[in-house]
Amino acid sequence: MKLYVGTSGWSYSGWRGLFYPENLEPSEWLPFYCQYFSTVEINMTFYRFPRPETLERWAELTPDGFTFSLKANRRITHVKRLREVRADLRYMYILAQSLGRKLGCLLFQLPPSLRLDLPLLEDFLGQLETRFLNVIEFRHPSWYTEPVYELLRQKKVIFCIVSSRQVPSETVVTAPVAYVRFHGLTAGYRYFYPDTELEVWASNLCQLRVNECFIYFNNDYQAYAVQNARKLRSLLESRLEKIKEKEPQPLKKTE
Repeated sequence: MKLYVGTSGWSYSGWRGLFYPENLEPSEWLPFYCQYFSTVEINMTFYRFPRPETLERWAELTPDGFTFSLKANRRITHVKRLREVRADLRYMYILAQSLGRKLGCLLFQLPPSLRLDLPLLEDFLGQLETRFLNVIEFRHPSWYTEPVYELLRQKKVIFCIVSSRQVPSETVVTAPVAYVRFHGLTAGYRYFYPDTELEVWASNLCQLRVNECFIYFNNDYQAYAVQNARKLRSLLESRLEKIKEKEPQPLKKTE
């Protein structure tokens, strides 16, 4: 399993002095971030469509192997609520390609007010371009049902595993790629995940039968996301290494 672990965004003034050096200019935050993480989730695309040149510049500022996952614009998920969005999807995909080989996943986060509607979901999934890593995050518990999971598997769309107060933390796999978001529990974005909880997550995630796993922490308060992301990555790497050591080794040829 290849790991991509990072945070939901990097441009937080509150991280100055906690993660970023006090005297570091905001224009240098992304290159600094890349020294510690191999991926980042972009939330600004949810609120507005940035210029393609902006994404191209971000790609140029980051090293080879770094990836950006983009959150789909709210016009698709919250305003139109998945209906009549073909043109919006087309533009979102065109914009995402500005990142080139550094594009990770495209996340479609549904609003909490949108309840289970299988025909609507099937119609929407049918409009997604399968050459992209499409992820869907459900914010209402009514979506957490096997018919939904099976539909995602058929359409090769990634189910977003979440740690949140709103929905169950079910480690469902619907594609060869896993996508996990940590939103915080009792205190929301101010929640700090203790090591004991991260150890449980590491144990569960290591058991997923996927080729790649994208993980993002959204608890940005006091740079908690940075600390939790680095800790979980360390736990995962340690566990995956032990699993690899236990795997049967190929027999050596005898002369």
